[in-house]
Amino acid sequence: MLDAPNPVDETLRQQALDRLELLDTPADPYLDTLTRLAHDLFGVTTALVTLVDRDRQWFKSRQGLDVAETPRSLSYCSHAVMQDEPLFIEDSHVDVRFAGTELALRNPGARFYAGWPLHDAEGVPLGTLCLADPKARQLSEREKSQLRDLAYLAEGYLQLQQNSQQLDDLRDALSREQRKGMLDALTQLWNRAGLLHFLPLEQAAAERSQLRLGLIYCDLDHFKRVNDTHGHDGGDHVLWESARRMSGAVRPQDVVTRNGGEEFVILTRVHDKQELLQIAERIRLAIASQPMQLEQAQLQQTASLGCALLGPDESSADALKRADQALYRAKHGGRNRTEFAPSPH
Repeated sequence: MLDAPNPVDETLRQQALDRLELLDTPADPYLDTLTRLAHDLFGVTTALVTLVDRDRQWFKSRQGLDVAETPRSLSYCSHAVMQDEPLFIEDSHVDVRFAGTELALRNPGARFYAGWPLHDAEGVPLGTLCLADPKARQLSEREKSQLRDLAYLAEGYLQLQQNSQQLDDLRDALSREQRKGMLDALTQLWNRAGLLHFLPLEQAAAERSQLRLGLIYCDLDHFKRVNDTHGHDGGDHVLWESARRMSGAVRPQDVVTRNGGEEFVILTRVHDKQELLQIAERIRLAIASQPMQLEQAQLQQTASLGCALLGPDESSADALKRADQALYRAKHGGRNRTEFAPSPH
């Protein structure tokens, strides 16, 4: 097969990627907005922000793809990074570079491919903004310019993230291997292990800022019915889309986690009950405001939420239990609503 050879400066490139500290981190609502725009603008099945790691390509943002990573040996993005220039494949079945290779044969969803390299501040290629589709097609010069502009925005955002305080905190708190174990593969949110890790950190940060730690339990309404009606693929898409909407509805410093199944927990530092309920309502409306587009249908999904403020001298486990009880009241009070758990004292 046609492997993507490593560029001469691969060691330096990998070091630059490692310094970025973005591998195996939660999905980013800003990049998700950008890939969603690319997905809709070009009318392709798949749009990705890809980071090319040692032996894999990992997707920081993805539209139209269920997996978080694929082998680097089966990656068109590796070729774009290797040559450090845009790569356009109109039809992999006849392209003289790839036709008949394992790369083309094992990527039926990428018969058409267009990838634009993304660089760090020093100009080192780290990955791509890419498009893929199972049908052959050709981009016009105008469309290539539009892809270039979107890649410029993605690249600039990645460079800004490299210097963010949030990433500095993440770098101090977790190694890369620890992050991998705390990331939910389907939704690209922190999983329950991540929730338990960040709880004491967020509690301490709230205390330092003289704020309160708010806890929001969010449960998707009638989710079993979604799986029964639309299958597990449909259910997975609803979970993924719900995670995107939740992340987009909260602030950058808030921690969004998937606690298991269709249940999510959000940690947020707030001044009071009113601010906490405003955030919860933004989450509820983000999920319910527009139908979710499944492969063969549209689905109007709603969610129920329960909120609690961590009380003085209260354990986080007890506060989570109170938020869960508030969620129970929301579901039994008619669903698609938010309930608040009063202070235990």
